[in-house]
Amino acid sequence: MKSIQRAVKFLCVAACLGVGTAIAQAPPPQVNFTLDPAATVIHWSLVSTIHTTHGTFKLSGGTFQLDTATGNASGLITVAATSGDSQSKARDSRMHKEVIESAKFPTITFRPSHVEGKFEPAATRTFKVDGILNVHGQDHPMQLTVEVHPQGAGIAMTTKFAIPYVKWGMKDPSVFAFRTDKDVNLEIDSIATVK
Repeated sequence: MKSIQRAVKFLCVAACLGVGTAIAQAPPPQVNFTLDPAATVIHWSLVSTIHTTHGTFKLSGGTFQLDTATGNASGLITVAATSGDSQSKARDSRMHKEVIESAKFPTITFRPSHVEGKFEPAATRTFKVDGILNVHGQDHPMQLTVEVHPQGAGIAMTTKFAIPYVKWGMKDPSVFAFRTDKDVNLEIDSIATVK
């Protein structure tokens, strides 16, 4: 009889410890993310008949919130369109004046609205992030695939996607035999603090 009682007590204690551990590891109802501009690399590439042009943009700032129960998200990520740089003054001048018109549209923004996937700060995960990308003054629904893994006290995030810039109203820089793709490819790596 005593052995049965000891077994029952052991199972009760084990169950309580398991519940306590699960509660301790569960993410809070709302998670706040802050992107570090200094630890963010925004790389773009554009393929042409002659070569592939590579360049960068700079992150101005980014904070967003995630409701871990519903997956709903809010916030704003801002990129300085005026920071576009391909290491060629002539090419960059044309890009800014004729294609992205950065003087008129100085920012590129992304507003997340929903995240598909369970967030766990200490786990590596892949998420689908829905939101609105505003570029060249126009809003476009966009779903990003974001790879996330722990990085020091925060998390590292990576995403790759293409922007159909000509379809979205920007000028095609193709000239005579020099033809460029109608999509520009972006790859973004960033570090975020989580609270």
